[in-house]
Amino acid sequence: MADLLDKLPLPAFLKPADTGGHYGVIGDFDTPEALLRAIRTARTAGYTKFEAYTPFPIHGIDDAMGEPRSPLGRIVVVCALLGLSGAVLLQWWTGAVDYPIIIAGKPLFAIEPSIPIIFELGVLLSAFGTVFGMLALNKLPTYYHPAFNFSKWAGASNDRFLLAIEAIDPKFNPDEIKVLMDSLGSRCTELVEA
Repeated sequence: MADLLDKLPLPAFLKPADTGGHYGVIGDFDTPEALLRAIRTARTAGYTKFEAYTPFPIHGIDDAMGEPRSPLGRIVVVCALLGLSGAVLLQWWTGAVDYPIIIAGKPLFAIEPSIPIIFELGVLLSAFGTVFGMLALNKLPTYYHPAFNFSKWAGASNDRFLLAIEAIDPKFNPDEIKVLMDSLGSRCTELVEA
């Protein structure tokens, strides 16, 4: 597979990075505070490609990692607006253009009786946008990830706080990262294979 990718005339940014078969270095921390301190220190040291794995959300972790706001809110707003405009268009087309029936002198289309359908279709499409947007942004379902090779991975969903500095980071040096993680209080630091 790698030979085939090398032969294709792709720009360098589309080819997979050569990481030497490694995913990165993962450190295991005891507390959320220790993890946040490790993230801030790693970011200050110049590392940019890292990920944190925790059993529950930690307040301030996105700011510590330098993550931008999630685009999920914008996805939901766009889906809601599509639902609202689709409902108005559907009711106008069916009542005033496709099958106009004059009943007791009422207008062919009025916004007042259309409000429940407009609301319901807006809520329906925003719910679909939320679920499918979240799945797409989180790259779910993911059946395998190289971080699963970490020997203490089971604790990531229970009581451990993991920090992974990935091999695609420009400053990646496994020995330096191990020393850094150990100095920050990592109980177990490993170079993880991809």
